[in-house]
Amino acid sequence: MYALELLDRAGLAFTSRWLHIVVGIAWIGLLYYFNLVQVPAFAEMSASSRTEAIEVLAKRALWLFRWAAVATVLTGLLIMGFTKDYFSDNFGQRANGISISTGVLIALIMFVNVWGVIWRNQKVVIASAAQVRAGGEPLPEAAAAGRRAGMASRQNVFFSFTMIWFMTFTTHYSGFYDTSSGSDRAIYWIITVIILAVLELNALGIIGGGFKPAKESPFNWPYETVRNVLISGFVLWAIFWLMWEILFAP
Repeated sequence: MYALELLDRAGLAFTSRWLHIVVGIAWIGLLYYFNLVQVPAFAEMSASSRTEAIEVLAKRALWLFRWAAVATVLTGLLIMGFTKDYFSDNFGQRANGISISTGVLIALIMFVNVWGVIWRNQKVVIASAAQVRAGGEPLPEAAAAGRRAGMASRQNVFFSFTMIWFMTFTTHYSGFYDTSSGSDRAIYWIITVIILAVLELNALGIIGGGFKPAKESPFNWPYETVRNVLISGFVLWAIFWLMWEILFAP
């Protein structure tokens, strides 16, 4: 029976990939919902409506958001474990290995942002909203916490276009490129790590003053509006594709 073949290694690899797509849609879909729908809508609400929505709506959405991120990472690890010769075939000098490794690296940075920055700070925002609804005063640290969470969330939108591109590019397009040159691979990884590190550290406010209000830091431009985030995200994708064209085009 063909159904029994889903229990062998190849079948489990397929099932893991299917689940990875399902939970990944939930994770990235909610990321886009927060940034493209919820945040702009909250800005137009009255303070009381926004406070109620944070505690009732955002709290539930954030639960699914953060656990969908966990499920996406876990199913990704299952794909690696169940796919025969995954590491020997997909890592090293081959184009598909460089491509999927780039996508995985970006996804892991995004995952750390979810649990290490977004959720940790959103807990403060939710607690403040609950306190206000109960008749108390907002927590003094809530505004700064909301800002930190928002910056990391928009950084994830920024990264997501490139991450998703590499996840699909690996199978459908990377084979057209020649990554046999060790020096070209080294240059690629050096540039990749520098770009991702600078962007992430800026969003966290560690360099460039990215966390500060816009008037105090020009480095905030990519994060300050939905339009800026979308433009910046596609520019980052174009930079990576240009790198592949320059370094790896046969």
